Amino acid sequence: MIENNILGIILAGGKSSRFGEDKSNIRLGNKTLLDHTIDKIEKEFSEVLIVSNNKNYNFKNKKIYTVKDCIYGQLGPLVGILTAMKWVKENKKNYRWIASFPCDTPFFDTKLISKLKLKSKETSKQLIFLSSDKKRHNIFGLWSMNLIETLEKDIKNSFRKVEIWSDKVGYESININTEKFDNFLNINTKEDFEKAKKNIDKI
Repeated sequence: MIENNILGIILAGGKSSRFGEDKSNIRLGNKTLLDHTIDKIEKEFSEVLIVSNNKNYNFKNKKIYTVKDCIYGQLGPLVGILTAMKWVKENKKNYRWIASFPCDTPFFDTKLISKLKLKSKETSKQLIFLSSDKKRHNIFGLWSMNLIETLEKDIKNSFRKVEIWSDKVGYESININTEKFDNFLNINTKEDFEKAKKNIDKI
């Protein structure tokens, strides 16, 4: 079921400094990390926005858009979220929520998207994250468009870390039971990538 009031976005604008090259274009199996994420979320949303500073993508799928960070300088995921919100406003879209996904965590269960959608109808908060094993997954989030002015102001006042900003504005967590294999495996290093290759069957 597609929720027309939620925009799905993929954050792919990082420097990949620990990895040593642009992670989004690294092939895991027969797809890039970015393609794995696109394939998982594109059927769940009426449109998908990719926030990336690394490459001008040319997707044949007309429901997929790309945009560069609205503030130059690799300032972190909060700028990526603000960029998506500004894109919604500038293009006169009617989305009330932004659902964010990282480009480098290809093992996540797509059933979690339904949990985020459901929570958007139930919560009184304007910010929701997935969490597991007492760890908050700050890029798997649901962000109310009502936060745009606060977010832009706080970024200008040097807020950079999602953890600090979300504690400031308040949030709600959706706790996920974890399996033996960590479906939230984040590919930050070459070692992470080798582990991912050994578990490609779990995507």
